Amino acid sequence: MSLLPQPEGERTSLEGLVDVDRLREWMDDQDGLPGRGEPLEVKRVSSGASNDIFELHRGGEVLMLRRPPRTPRERSNEIMMREARVLGALDGTDVPHARLYASCDDTDVLGATFYIMGRIDGFTPMGELPSPFGDDAALRREMGFQLIEAAARLGNVDYQAAGLEGFGKPDGFHERQVDRWLSHLEGYQSLDGYDGRDIVGLEEVAEWLRAHLPQTWEPGIIHGDYQFANVMFDHAEPVRLVAIVDWEMSTVGDPLLDLGWVLCTWRNPGEAGQENAYTRPWDGFPSREELVERYTEVSTRPVGDLDYYTILAGFKLAVMLEGHWAREVAGVLGTGLGQTMRDTTDRLIQEAAERVRGERPSV
Repeated sequence: MSLLPQPEGERTSLEGLVDVDRLREWMDDQDGLPGRGEPLEVKRVSSGASNDIFELHRGGEVLMLRRPPRTPRERSNEIMMREARVLGALDGTDVPHARLYASCDDTDVLGATFYIMGRIDGFTPMGELPSPFGDDAALRREMGFQLIEAAARLGNVDYQAAGLEGFGKPDGFHERQVDRWLSHLEGYQSLDGYDGRDIVGLEEVAEWLRAHLPQTWEPGIIHGDYQFANVMFDHAEPVRLVAIVDWEMSTVGDPLLDLGWVLCTWRNPGEAGQENAYTRPWDGFPSREELVERYTEVSTRPVGDLDYYTILAGFKLAVMLEGHWAREVAGVLGTGLGQTMRDTTDRLIQEAAERVRGERPSV
């Protein structure tokens, strides 16, 4: 979960985000929510680039509320409802996720759409890993395998049986990818102060992707931003991935793209750039080859040309991160991470171009 550093008052304020009395009244009208008629305590716990999360304490229970930020993006309300829909669809599956309790598409309640989910007691493995995971290479190895197994289980879900017919547009999914994301990149130029820039290798990668579309593939649910930043693990042994989180980019498409998303930034033991991994320490984690092998053991779908999926993932992620840089330049975001995002965009496209030329393996 990517969080934005903010002053304490801004981080904890509910003003303009949650009207506690109005929320309590709405909750009392919903079936299945605990604590009807009880006092409600709301605590803001995180502020992200595209959402805010709150703890709800009521009737001895703790739930989580997720809503768009105070200044939402164009599709923030729609995205909230899509997240809620996919969480509800995963109920009863073996995909680790937070339980959906209720959702609200009436913006009169809180000024935006929102949903309420179960609280996940776990940690996101970014930065220095907590004990015992930071102390034991064998535990880190299992964390890597659990990450990839959860992606495979998500791809195994029959999206139509789960009620997600119409959630995405699988027809022409791959044919749309390059132009869609180049359009996003061009759209950033509407931000004041960002005039676009030449990203070395971008067109080379785009042309390769257009020329190497998968000939056969099976539609399924994809997370869309699948990585350690968007999963949570139990604090204690044995290793257990307890939830995939942040479903704002989820859709029905080609689930092998989630596998490629992991592979495009994953560093093998001794590989250049490993010291820059966002998860530390990195020794002990499986190799890309081992991750693919485990994926094939769990997944019901054949693994096709992994070069394509790894290159497409790097291409899309690079465009997304360039958007962070553009918004930082425009003063829309104040994370102080803009230059890092720009540098990462350049590195991702460089590595994708090296894969296009056969200079860097995907596995």
